[in-house]
Amino acid sequence: MNFLACDLGGTKVLLGIYEKLNSSRIPKLVLKEKYFSNEWDSFYSILDDFLKKQSLDISTLKSACFAIAGPVKGDNCKLTNLPWNISRVELKSKLKINSVELINDFAVLIYGIPFLDKNQFQTIQIGDESVVNNKKLHTIVGAGTGLGISRGLINADIVEVLSSEGGHIEFAPKTQKEWELKVWLKDFLNLERISYERIISGEGLCNIAKWRFSYPDAINHSFQKILNESKTSKKTQKKLASEICKFSGKGDSLLREIENIWLSNYASYLGDVALHELCFGGLWISGGTAPKHFKNFKSNSFLKHFSDKGRYKDILKSIPVKVILDEEFGLFSAACRAKMLLKTT
Repeated sequence: MNFLACDLGGTKVLLGIYEKLNSSRIPKLVLKEKYFSNEWDSFYSILDDFLKKQSLDISTLKSACFAIAGPVKGDNCKLTNLPWNISRVELKSKLKINSVELINDFAVLIYGIPFLDKNQFQTIQIGDESVVNNKKLHTIVGAGTGLGISRGLINADIVEVLSSEGGHIEFAPKTQKEWELKVWLKDFLNLERISYERIISGEGLCNIAKWRFSYPDAINHSFQKILNESKTSKKTQKKLASEICKFSGKGDSLLREIENIWLSNYASYLGDVALHELCFGGLWISGGTAPKHFKNFKSNSFLKHFSDKGRYKDILKSIPVKVILDEEFGLFSAACRAKMLLKTT
């Protein structure tokens, strides 16, 4: 019995066909394709290409889950960063199946957690296993193109997703420098408020760099050339966040300072989320930045910023913290959800 899974983002689209095996809880990947969103005029063109390329008999498909980077309203979803509208009714007609679900690309990740293999994640804080409250509650946070968050109640294979837009709560500076960053960003972006997503994301890392390089002591730094190129070159703009990390990794003190500001704010934000949720089932760090920053996430400095919440420090130290290392966890989670939908057909 086959089913289709899709991770539909503003940058790339992953499509996969999976098979249900009676001998395994985990969906078996049969085939997959990766597409770059900006090379296509619509998602339906991508889907048509995928189905034709695989010479797929769609009559073998029994369910489908589309995880989309945008808010789902009823049977429709408009992508946040692309002018694409996705219709569940149209997908049902195209695929000739009734069991089709549209879901936010971060909400879907909760469905993947119960089926994770040990090589797909690493634990950076074990927590207190003696705590019995809220053990079913899991929260997943991820910085990538944006900043996503979702919660869920997990009881064995039974999953209830509790969506959130917590990445858009207002950035709360803790230091004078962070306050200067917020004031500068409001002016630079011409905004009345600055959300955490403007700081903790790939774009956020670039925002921090642009702010820091506006200071007099950075005027003659060699990285200014890359920043200037990014203003006119889309290719350089796309690589800017990775270039920052590359320079930082080579020991450049200014770029390391910028990356540390990003990391400390990410850790502090995660601590706030964990305190708000009391997710003793686990706080999961995901998103495109997770595998790249795993060494930083497991550092004493990162965990110190995470738990630095005054008298609530011990509570935060008792919450398990885990990092998703699977870069295609979104597709995997959509497949897990599509497999669950088979039971409803």
